[in-house]
Amino acid sequence: MGIAGIIVAAILGLGVGAGSIFAYNKKNELGGKNRAEDLVRKAKREAQDIVMDAKKQAEEVSDKSKAEEAERRKEWKRTENRLAERETALDGKLDQLEKKTERLVKEEKEIESLKNEIRDIRTKQHEKLEKIAGLSKKDAREKLMQMTQNDIKQDLVDLVTKEQKEIKHDVDEAAQSILLTAMERMSSEVTADRTITALKLPDDEMKGRIIGKEGRNIQALQRATGVDIMVDDTPGMVVLSSFDPIRRQVARYALERLMKDGRINPASIEEAVAKGEKEIEKEVVRAGEDAVREVGLVGIPRELIHLLGELKFRTSYGQNVLLHSVEMAHMAGMIAEEIGADKRIAKTATLMHDMGKAVTHKIEGKHADIGAELAKKYGMSDEIVHAIAAHHDDIEPTTPEAVIVKICDAISAARPGARNISAENFAERMRDLENIATSFPGIDKAYAISAGREIRVIVEPKQIDDLNALKLARDIANKIEATMSYPGVIKVNVIRETRAIEYAK
Repeated sequence: MGIAGIIVAAILGLGVGAGSIFAYNKKNELGGKNRAEDLVRKAKREAQDIVMDAKKQAEEVSDKSKAEEAERRKEWKRTENRLAERETALDGKLDQLEKKTERLVKEEKEIESLKNEIRDIRTKQHEKLEKIAGLSKKDAREKLMQMTQNDIKQDLVDLVTKEQKEIKHDVDEAAQSILLTAMERMSSEVTADRTITALKLPDDEMKGRIIGKEGRNIQALQRATGVDIMVDDTPGMVVLSSFDPIRRQVARYALERLMKDGRINPASIEEAVAKGEKEIEKEVVRAGEDAVREVGLVGIPRELIHLLGELKFRTSYGQNVLLHSVEMAHMAGMIAEEIGADKRIAKTATLMHDMGKAVTHKIEGKHADIGAELAKKYGMSDEIVHAIAAHHDDIEPTTPEAVIVKICDAISAARPGARNISAENFAERMRDLENIATSFPGIDKAYAISAGREIRVIVEPKQIDDLNALKLARDIANKIEATMSYPGVIKVNVIRETRAIEYAK
């Protein structure tokens, strides 16, 4: 509270007191004069007390303000002294820095001068050495390098040769250990599929039924299946001969069903063959699923599983392709585990590496390329596709898994008794015969029978008439003569059959 405020309060107090006295006198006109004087004196004393208190408080506030001002002045003085001291110190440091900078510049000039002197001395020394030796610096360097190289060349050759021998020995030993471990842990059948299947006849009467009147039943069966059926070569047996194992299986199933049923005629033969084809289709799917399950793979598309199942009825040089692939997949898993490669990629690629053989009669090209295209088509990874494509060195293998597939293929095929080269050549010749026949228009089916001594061609009767059938037989024979090498004579048998079918209702 300021001094002015205190004075104003005192004046207001006096005014209030006087007002009170006046009011009192006005109200109490009958009151005594003494009482009024007492009230006046009391009011004066109160006013004096208020004025004294106000003065006292004003003095205290004034003293406090003076003390605070004096303290602030002292603080400002101390701050000014500190700033002055710091300014003096900074000026001193700047002087020292300037002196050091001048000294460093001087020393740098001296050092640069010394460097120039050293360069001059070195140049003069080189010139003197060149004059004494009669060689330039470049020639001297080359001569020194040549001398050094001659001195250590033999030592380096010996060292490199030694290291190469040790590395080769270690690598060969490690590779042999891995391969032998995989081969010892893998045991599978060594079988060679043949081109004939034999069925036992229940009695001689059944042989006559199979042949039929004027041989119509056996002709219908051969025409429907493409298999050569021999009933007179072996007593009590019917021999089915074909290079295509799927055809033999269909014919076997159909003939077993016909013999069990007892009714053998062209209509029942066609029905039995159709059912046999359906049964073989189921067996194909089952074989593919069993192979994938045995190897321990999951997530394989059903289309690829079906192609794997077809390999059950395919052979490569007499070796069953599906068994060959399963055997390879087991070995690939073991080798991949030993060397740290991707086990799943290695097993998948080896299981599918010969998948293209299932469709080589439908798609032109090498089976490795066909298999790689099929794998890519059905969503296999790039690593698997590359390993399939590279397993016969058509392209350079660039991944460990691709090398594993190639190694396992060689191991599985090279085992004694695993393959029969002559059987494979025979099968290839049969396929070539059929492919030549089917290359002409109007062909319904073509079968190579009698161990390749005959090609039986069934034509579409609406497209090929009797005259064109004779010409077709001659054209096929000419193409066989021009494109194939074979012993003896091949009979070209073109069959044109017209059927009239009606239903009685």
